[in-house]
Amino acid sequence: MKTYKLFALCAAVLLPSWTVFAQEETLENTTSWKAEVFASAASGTITPFWLASNRYGLVPLDAGNGYGLTGITHHQSLNKDWSWQAGLSLAAVEPRYRNILIQEFFAGVSYKNLRLTIGSKENHTSLWNKALSSGDMVHSGNARPIPELNLSMPHFTLVPYTKGWLLVKGDFAVGRSFDESYLKQTVRPGTTYVDNVLWHHKSGYLRLEDTKGNFPVSATVGLQHWVQWGGTSSNPKIGKQPQSFRDFIRVVTGSEGGEGATLSDQINVLGNHYGSYDMELAYQGQKLSARAYHQWYFEDKSGMELANGTDGLWGVEVNLHTCRWVQKVVVEHVVTRNQSGQFHFLEFDHDKYPGRGGGGDSYYNNGEYTTGVSYFNRGIGSPLIPSPEYNEDGTLGFPNNRVSDWHVGISGELSTQVSYRLLATAMNTYGNHARPFRDIKQGVSGLLDITYKHPKLEDWQFTGTVAGDGRELFGRSLGVGIKITKTGILKNW
Repeated sequence: MKTYKLFALCAAVLLPSWTVFAQEETLENTTSWKAEVFASAASGTITPFWLASNRYGLVPLDAGNGYGLTGITHHQSLNKDWSWQAGLSLAAVEPRYRNILIQEFFAGVSYKNLRLTIGSKENHTSLWNKALSSGDMVHSGNARPIPELNLSMPHFTLVPYTKGWLLVKGDFAVGRSFDESYLKQTVRPGTTYVDNVLWHHKSGYLRLEDTKGNFPVSATVGLQHWVQWGGTSSNPKIGKQPQSFRDFIRVVTGSEGGEGATLSDQINVLGNHYGSYDMELAYQGQKLSARAYHQWYFEDKSGMELANGTDGLWGVEVNLHTCRWVQKVVVEHVVTRNQSGQFHFLEFDHDKYPGRGGGGDSYYNNGEYTTGVSYFNRGIGSPLIPSPEYNEDGTLGFPNNRVSDWHVGISGELSTQVSYRLLATAMNTYGNHARPFRDIKQGVSGLLDITYKHPKLEDWQFTGTVAGDGRELFGRSLGVGIKITKTGILKNW
């Protein structure tokens, strides 16, 4: 029955071939389209980890699933400086609490290197490799896109009068969650959470690089800042949260809340703030390029002051330009065990006991915003901190946020028509500071993608996947998946 239902849903979405998925890279003055079907099966009750993670929330966690997705995108240049874009994509997913969803729906206008976008869009803003990295700790591609208004400089842009050495990029956005009906149907009865959560995020990056190509080393530093705020709590003692324009300024500047805020927000800052310091050192050569990077994650002031030890994402990426078989290799270590200490010492005699206080940061969690850093119960940051969707008792938040994981990603080509992607991750999880596991929970997860492009089938792509989990973290499971993708140009203008 599930197979027939999925087929009917996919047909309903895919048959109107003029309605297509918005592509990340667009051609000027064109209307482009993409249609995609995916199906997977697994030996366990849940989909293997890497078969469900970092796919913008489309692949369900329940084993035996699939989706059909189709959409359209248009890019129009008005002159050498101005252009506009728009896109819509629909998906039919099974099993899911609502089978038909709007995955992307956006419109935007660009002036030179500036872009203003409104709506839901699958943006990859991270510096890290989209296909091989375990995922950005602040904003990965693990969850569905949040509807927002975003002003950005999406690509590194040369700063005038720096003799071709300094580049910048960044964004500033406000958004809102639309997952309240999902939460009402899926969370454990009696659980409190905030409806209509508002979001704010911004980022800024500086890159020092010889754009003339005479010096092979570059350095990048940046900052990401995200906030959950506003909305209405189902807990009557908390109720509607402040969300005036003055409160928005408090959120943007990281200031404490006013009279209408909770006591915690009046003492600290308004809303749930988190972010990261990102840094990268890169080398560009003729035969290979390489980069080493670190993402220093923070949850509050103690983390911003680097009191959380070595917590964050550490990585190395090597690109071999002359080797077809192994083209890119990524090795990463994700550690979140420190969290500025086990306890949250704020109210104590600072004169008698010197120190900043603070601690027990409990990454991705918050007392008022009990969904934590998630959307539709999928973690917005690194999937290696397991999403609330994995909570078997229907609770919210991230009870397993202290991890020490190693991750490897490799990609290359077996021939001109066949490419592959390999992911392998070893996980060690400790629960959290408030409720640590008595024994470490370990897990291993892997994935192998084989993608085939037939020379006579233009713009068709066939991908077969084998993925599996082992050990006690996610249990033992072996899964297979298949994805078929067709792209094209509907019209040139």
